Amino acid sequence: MNLLGLDYGTTSVKGALFDEKLNQITQMTEDYTLKTKGDRVEFEAEKYWEILNKVLNSVSRENKIDALAIDTQCETLILTDENANPVRDAIVWLDNRATEEAEEIEAHFGRRKVYEVTGQPEITATWPACKLLWVKKNEPQVWAKTKMVFMLEDYLLFKLTGKFVTQRSLQSSTIYFDIKNRCWWKEMLDFVGIKEDMLPQLLGSGAYVGDYKGIKVVTSAIDQIAGAIGAGVVEKGIVSEMTGTTMAIFLPTDTVPEYDEKSIVPCHYNYDDGYCLLSWSPTAGMALKWFKNAFFKDKSFAELDEMAKKVPVGSDGVTFLPYLCGSTMPKYNPDARGSFTGLTPEHTSGHFVRSIMEAIACVLKSNLDYLNVPVKEIRAMGGGATSPLWCEIKANMTNKTLVTLKNKETACLGSAILAGVGSGCFNSVKDACKMIETDKVYTPTGDDYTETYARYEEYDNILNIRKEM
Repeated sequence: MNLLGLDYGTTSVKGALFDEKLNQITQMTEDYTLKTKGDRVEFEAEKYWEILNKVLNSVSRENKIDALAIDTQCETLILTDENANPVRDAIVWLDNRATEEAEEIEAHFGRRKVYEVTGQPEITATWPACKLLWVKKNEPQVWAKTKMVFMLEDYLLFKLTGKFVTQRSLQSSTIYFDIKNRCWWKEMLDFVGIKEDMLPQLLGSGAYVGDYKGIKVVTSAIDQIAGAIGAGVVEKGIVSEMTGTTMAIFLPTDTVPEYDEKSIVPCHYNYDDGYCLLSWSPTAGMALKWFKNAFFKDKSFAELDEMAKKVPVGSDGVTFLPYLCGSTMPKYNPDARGSFTGLTPEHTSGHFVRSIMEAIACVLKSNLDYLNVPVKEIRAMGGGATSPLWCEIKANMTNKTLVTLKNKETACLGSAILAGVGSGCFNSVKDACKMIETDKVYTPTGDDYTETYARYEEYDNILNIRKEM
């Protein structure tokens, strides 16, 4: 049985086909360009469907597809008439036009109530409730025509099967879905002006929806959850960290943590009817890439690794604060900026490289400490996972076993697994994840980073002052 996992990113779609042993058969990527103007980010809804057809045609030309599932980014909103014809361009998740509406919702409900119902500790212009309120207030002619409200995955499922359905993890950040009672939050719907019949039927992840040209179509999960499934993060004590441009940390949990007015860590509905915490930092691999491009354009990342290897643990006192784009978690300060401290004439370029790697490992440790959940193993993804030195530093900094994965397209693999569950190929997600192949295992070697982390915290407390939210 061949299972297709599709991962709809912000500006590209990745598709990977796997057999029932989770061996990858083929993959492809299709890029697209968003329409941006100021704080507005849009895309023609029909083009999402055109791109999907292009990918399906390309993959099926040489391979049979038995089942598929599609993971997408959260919050991309598509409004249609009663026949599912879009009444305006899709409002992409990055769009920030609805700041006034976010303030209006916060003033009415308060952050505590919104978090306790939806798991979202902030009320921002990103959330679909705010965007819908903006459309209602600013585009009354569009609002009058709006009869169906889709997230991106919902729209593609409807185009494939004609079924008006959604899956619960995708609705977690709309702030009109009650994650504890698994239903729409009527009070928020009434405030925004949405009727329940404008919204899709709520399903779980890995649920069979219908057929498309002989292919079984199944619900997936949001991209971060699909990626976690593809990394095998389906048991207590295992978390994932992705060091790409940013750092994202995924941690499954059985309960919604108590409200903390100082926290901005969101809690999402997970694929298995549990919950998950998503913590992130805006600067991770970006910091090393910035340093390389600014000072060593002609060197490869592997060569930077070699430079850093010559420097001892702690970078001889050099400390980097990686706030090139501000600080988010566990300390919120959008005005924070990056810095190197502790410099002397004896320090070399290798010290700078290693201090950047150590700083990102400090970010990982600080987030895990803040989340305060027992962790026995970290599954590492993203470009950072290709650096043995960086993986070793993270394992020693956190004192946790760190494991990399053979298949790097974890979101596609996670969606393929959900497709297999919904089509009857697998009994459960956990059963399928037993076949996921790990690559390298990094266990703590005893390198002592206690002083390094203490110095990082000291400078962080001086130079990165938490902003009141």
